[in-house]
Amino acid sequence: MSEIKLDSIKLFNEHYGFEHLNPMVTVGHHSGAAQPGTTTYNFGVYAIYIKETKGCKLNYGLTKYDFDEMSVTSFAPGQKVTAVVEDGSETPQWTVLAFHPDFLSRTALGKKMSSYGFFSYNSNEALHLSKEEVGLIQSVLSLIEREMRHATDRHSRNIIISHIEVFLDYCLRFYERQFYSREIINSTVIDRFSALLDEYIAEDIQEHGLPTVAYFADRLNLSAGYFGELVKTSSGTNAKDMIADRMVNAARELLNDVSLSVTQVSDRLGFEYPQHFVRFFKRRTGHTPREFRTISIN
Repeated sequence: MSEIKLDSIKLFNEHYGFEHLNPMVTVGHHSGAAQPGTTTYNFGVYAIYIKETKGCKLNYGLTKYDFDEMSVTSFAPGQKVTAVVEDGSETPQWTVLAFHPDFLSRTALGKKMSSYGFFSYNSNEALHLSKEEVGLIQSVLSLIEREMRHATDRHSRNIIISHIEVFLDYCLRFYERQFYSREIINSTVIDRFSALLDEYIAEDIQEHGLPTVAYFADRLNLSAGYFGELVKTSSGTNAKDMIADRMVNAARELLNDVSLSVTQVSDRLGFEYPQHFVRFFKRRTGHTPREFRTISIN
């Protein structure tokens, strides 16, 4: 297994054999046989791959994903991914947009990059596109390529960055469409999340502490970012609030048992300190646990 660092656009272009037009951004088109084997890539740049054919597997930890036709997978600086090309694979065909994070330094897009949560999604959460959608984002890439070939002037950087932002915004739109178009799959995830949450509160919370979005995303084999967007799109409520609401309901049930002190209720719900439980309960209900007991008894 080989390991390759892609921490500059120059190295990126050299590795794939792309024309080097700009030290900060590239658009590359690949169509050709890939050598069978396993390669680990360490990304130091942003890279968005539009994959048009099968022929490669990506591994994130123990998660494996077979590319479907017309799929998009995104990587951010600091991410590591293992690509596996098997004997007899189809000839891979794909297009990639890559840009160095320094290219966005002191720009509005640079400050906005955290809003593109799909860079943190796992490979099995790739964006799947229709041919029409692929054509649309390919047209944006062609504008970037055209500007890269244009004589550099004081407008060049701003124009390229504006096209990159449009490209990323389209990806964001299509991801949201994908969340809505997978209602049956998403509802199954929500049902499993709800069941796991009930089970956790009933059986595991004292031993493992307060439930987190990351914990349930991991149990469902999803990245925390993708899981959060899926829950929000499908239910209208974010996963953190769903957890908090279920915790409040459990707290109410326990507080109705007057044989339990507030400290005991806090402990059963996994809070490290009773005062943390009191603040949590008041923030969610408007009443302290003692006030709730007074109201419910009366």
